[in-house]
Amino acid sequence: MILGTRGSALAVAQADLVTKMLEERGHELEREIIKTSGDVFTDRPLHEVAGVGAFVRELDDRMIAGEVDIAVHSMKDLPTIRPPELAIAAVLERDSPYDVLLTQDGSTLDELPDGAIIGTTSMRRRAQLLRFRPDLNIQDLRGNINTRIKKLEDGLYDGILLAEAGLQRMGWEMNVHRLPPEGFCPSANQGTIVIVTRSGSEAEKICSELNHEKSRIETEVERILITDVEGGCVVPIGSFARISDDGDEIHVLVEVLSLDGTREVRIDEMIPMKNYREHAASIGRMLVEMGGKELVRDAVCELSGCEDE
Repeated sequence: MILGTRGSALAVAQADLVTKMLEERGHELEREIIKTSGDVFTDRPLHEVAGVGAFVRELDDRMIAGEVDIAVHSMKDLPTIRPPELAIAAVLERDSPYDVLLTQDGSTLDELPDGAIIGTTSMRRRAQLLRFRPDLNIQDLRGNINTRIKKLEDGLYDGILLAEAGLQRMGWEMNVHRLPPEGFCPSANQGTIVIVTRSGSEAEKICSELNHEKSRIETEVERILITDVEGGCVVPIGSFARISDDGDEIHVLVEVLSLDGTREVRIDEMIPMKNYREHAASIGRMLVEMGGKELVRDAVCELSGCEDE
């Protein structure tokens, strides 16, 4: 089977993990590196790369054409609406879903000086940072994980925000400050690796052996929660679900913010595990009724430079 992946160090590390898991089960794989739009246009903010799925589209196209059998993605990059020809064959057991702050001198977010320069590619992280500390100077930070850390070390930023899972998968032990989800609700599916195949293929059957059901349910809920607000991956939206220890309930936290962090719509509730899809969809509709969709439209309009009618 041919396994397709992006060429960044983190993407390759994730592909290597899946390759090892499948080879241990007796399957042979050949890896192919595929450049995506998100990899090519590294000279501009991510929201300026056209459309959704900037790190996914080319891999989808190659798979639909039959040129790739398996694709490995960071699940948070996967658009909510997917081609019908493709299937999520497996969701791997989730790593840390949280954001972390790296600083030059080990300072926490509270300890940074006024006007400190913080780098992030994420509109969600930008809005959450400004909600917490409006004085911060938030600057765009593109590039792979190695490049971002190098820019911090070179003194271009006082701190940068990253997903903790990326550092874990690279095997890097660093002095980081984990940001609590109550104030920094993660992106839907952050910290999760997903395997995509063609629907009904032998590859789907093989890869399904790697599925972690708890992680699959949690990530499914996170996607359902934000389906109706239709925000895409560049709007400030956080969505987080965690199954309780007894397995009877799911804690859901979902929020939509304005780009400057001054406005928000937020829901923090427990839903029953039984019929969880219906309950998550109800929360998603509530998010819209509370004004979540209007915040999304305002953010999209501001990013695209359109004028209010």
